[in-house]
Amino acid sequence: MSALERVEDHGLLRFLTCGSVDDGKSTLIGRLLYDTKTILVDTLHAIARTSEKRGLGTVDLSLLTDGLQAEREQGITIDVAYRYFSTGTRKYIIADAPGHEQYTRNMVTAASTANLAIILVDARKGVLTQTRRHSKLAALVGIPHLVVAINKMDLVGHSQATYEQIKADYLEFAAKVGIRDVRFLPISALNGDMIVDRGDALDWYQGPTLLDILESAPGAHSEHGEAFRFPVQYVCRPQDSANPALHDYRGFMGRVESGSIRVGDAVTVLPSGRESTVTAIQIGGVELAEAITEQSVTLLLADEIDTSRGDMIVKSNEVPAAVKQIEATVCWMAEAPMDRARTYLIRHTTRDSKARLAAIDHRLDVNTLEKVAAEKLAMNDIAQVTFKLAQPLFVDPYAENRATGAFIIIDESSNNTVGAGMIL
Repeated sequence: MSALERVEDHGLLRFLTCGSVDDGKSTLIGRLLYDTKTILVDTLHAIARTSEKRGLGTVDLSLLTDGLQAEREQGITIDVAYRYFSTGTRKYIIADAPGHEQYTRNMVTAASTANLAIILVDARKGVLTQTRRHSKLAALVGIPHLVVAINKMDLVGHSQATYEQIKADYLEFAAKVGIRDVRFLPISALNGDMIVDRGDALDWYQGPTLLDILESAPGAHSEHGEAFRFPVQYVCRPQDSANPALHDYRGFMGRVESGSIRVGDAVTVLPSGRESTVTAIQIGGVELAEAITEQSVTLLLADEIDTSRGDMIVKSNEVPAAVKQIEATVCWMAEAPMDRARTYLIRHTTRDSKARLAAIDHRLDVNTLEKVAAEKLAMNDIAQVTFKLAQPLFVDPYAENRATGAFIIIDESSNNTVGAGMIL
């Protein structure tokens, strides 16, 4: 077996870059793409021409992610820009989150699927309000690993003392808000020091480069065992009169949100509570012995059970709670404030339930990180709330299972998504 064939695939890693405005998030991602040689030649030529028009002496790598025209004109990131790249051992999805407070909802959206966050800090400015806000938000939405990249070290003479002071300031803040898993490294995104290559300017730093950290970071669903959760999306009943074998076929189609299932496992269908056994697992007409997290499959059961979209199949020894009231942390995304008198639709996996706001326990001031009383929620507000539900939902705490601990809030009249929540 060749050395190439022995390379271990570390799986997909979704990560987020965030920090204060102009800390260099877009440049960092551009540098990662450039130094890992994942930029197409025509793309590189296009940003080179744009950089030249701006009178820049070098290629502005931030243009790789600042794709919106408004961002290019203002020189800031407004929407979440996603980029994809791969190395010899891993595939990556990068989310470049906006730094401004008024785009908090965009950052929460990007963070909801990330397993690692890179918090950029400008070495000249140190830990700022937006640094603390983004760190708290990253921890709040359950990102398990944080990397504090102290950028623009070239503008402070590559000073180790400056790096150590910023590290001490951040650790003091992290201890106050309960952030535990955090790593630090000095970088220069502009020059490429400690991104993919080590460079020569930061020889006093003996730790891993940013790419080294990304290559070894745990992927989603890999750090602790998760219960099997299979929300039913569709019940397949073929109407093929020419094939008698399909007359009794009843396949439950959906995506394995967490855990795994094998042929022969005992399962329970919710909300009915009926129990059965998995007789077959199929994907694209192929029979599988086991289905794992994030696979879209069809399950066949030994018993005929009345099941429809919105039901959930779980292992019989891992049944989640069925609740008609939930406490959750909610990020409000709509321009119109949340109205206590209105009925909203909560969409949890494939199941919908009408809901009313029972209480706003407190709102989080994202700048001071203090809990304050609130009677309503405006756009970008984050608060702990209680909902009363018309139909039961089958939930896990978000801290234990991000798939079945999350939901979105929908305005029934417009069908717009107006909020997102994480169950406590």
